[in-house]
Amino acid sequence: MWLNSLSPSPPLQTGPQARTNFSKFRGSSSKRLCLSTGVSMNSQQQNGIIGENDGVIIVDHGSRHEFVAMFRDKTGYPIVEPAHMELAEPSIRDAFGSCVQKGAKRVIVSPFFLFPGRHWHQDIPSLTAEAAKEHPGVSYIVTAPLGLHDQLVDVVNDRIKHCLSHVAGDADECAVCIGTGKCKFY
Repeated sequence: MWLNSLSPSPPLQTGPQARTNFSKFRGSSSKRLCLSTGVSMNSQQQNGIIGENDGVIIVDHGSRHEFVAMFRDKTGYPIVEPAHMELAEPSIRDAFGSCVQKGAKRVIVSPFFLFPGRHWHQDIPSLTAEAAKEHPGVSYIVTAPLGLHDQLVDVVNDRIKHCLSHVAGDADECAVCIGTGKCKFY
């Protein structure tokens, strides 16, 4: 979701002295945090709708691209790119550039992490700010990580039920466990 009200602020800085705008707002039943460039947005841009001029970057630790493909297929968003934090390509810089090359005027950077940590507080905003310097006029936002979202309860519960169904012989192994033999009682 886009920030409810942003007013122009000083240019984004990077490094330890960086001043990042935090906005807390209420979702369905949980608080959410987003980091923003402080660029003023009109109400249509703030309403949470992803448009044809928006690019989404899903940032992870460098594991897999399968989630990005699932996300793109399920949402139908036209521009979705993977990026990795460490030791793997594409980088946030590469993904940002790819979004812009495909027509993005706004870039939504979404950390595929469970909770905020150093990467969300420091690394991702800094790397995104550096990438954005190469694309003047393109705004961006770093969304909150997954956190304590209500739907995560459903995801964990679905995984538990599937594994128990597999052990009972009523379901195949899931994509995570396939071939490992780990889905069993000890």
